[in-house]
Amino acid sequence: MPIEEQKSKAIAFRAMHRGPAILVLPNAWDVASARVFEDAGFGAIATTSAGVAFSLGYPDGQKISRAEMLARVGRIARAVKVPVTADVEAGYGARPEDAARTAREVIVAGAVGINLEDATGDAGRPLYELPLQLERIRAVREAALKSGVLLVLNARTDVYLARVGAPETRYDQAVRRLVAYRDAGADCVFLPGVVDAETIGRVVKDVKCPLNILAGPGAPSAPELQRLGVARVSVGSGAMRATLGLVKRIAEELKSSGTYAAMEGGIPHADVNRMLS
Repeated sequence: MPIEEQKSKAIAFRAMHRGPAILVLPNAWDVASARVFEDAGFGAIATTSAGVAFSLGYPDGQKISRAEMLARVGRIARAVKVPVTADVEAGYGARPEDAARTAREVIVAGAVGINLEDATGDAGRPLYELPLQLERIRAVREAALKSGVLLVLNARTDVYLARVGAPETRYDQAVRRLVAYRDAGADCVFLPGVVDAETIGRVVKDVKCPLNILAGPGAPSAPELQRLGVARVSVGSGAMRATLGLVKRIAEELKSSGTYAAMEGGIPHADVNRMLS
């Protein structure tokens, strides 16, 4: 992608976090899903690290390599005209240098945003120590500044998702981290694992910067999240796993009755060909 085009996409994507409407981001796991989302009219697309990993035969949790993940991000970014933001888990390495390298390679892949989480994958030490995570965020920001493509950095904490600490301590711990991430240079902060409206509204008021919420069945609708002050909503691997649910139903029907009703409603073959031409 020409660098000036990528810079323009990064600027446009950053502006989407400031309204007036909430930024609703579908999460793609391959080119076909990205094109379906683009054709549906979404102004930007996120990738799902879990969905990409699952589609390539890996479990979630940084079991896939940086190279394989970013190869898929690059294919998606080249296939659509809208801005793409890349979910790169915890940056594929604990050091700030690892996070910076991942940010540079996200830019090379053609994406204009990056998710960086603080989960370590270690049950005994589930989150990176705050000072180290702040160094990692600053390293991503510095790498982006040097490249000239101002990646939109979405800094995620897994305090709720990983159930870190006693339940009554999680809110304060999560907000403390999100505010620190904001002050270290994050453009948006991400708190997956929270779906009740009261808590979401409190977080919006306390972090005082664009907030991303992970949504799915049981979560407030996008219009309701907008009323609460949420800037960005994404669905993670939800769409990909829903697709696997359909595949499972097709398999069960085919095996049990030899019929094909579950395949009704599929996009016609010719339409998929046109979409990917």
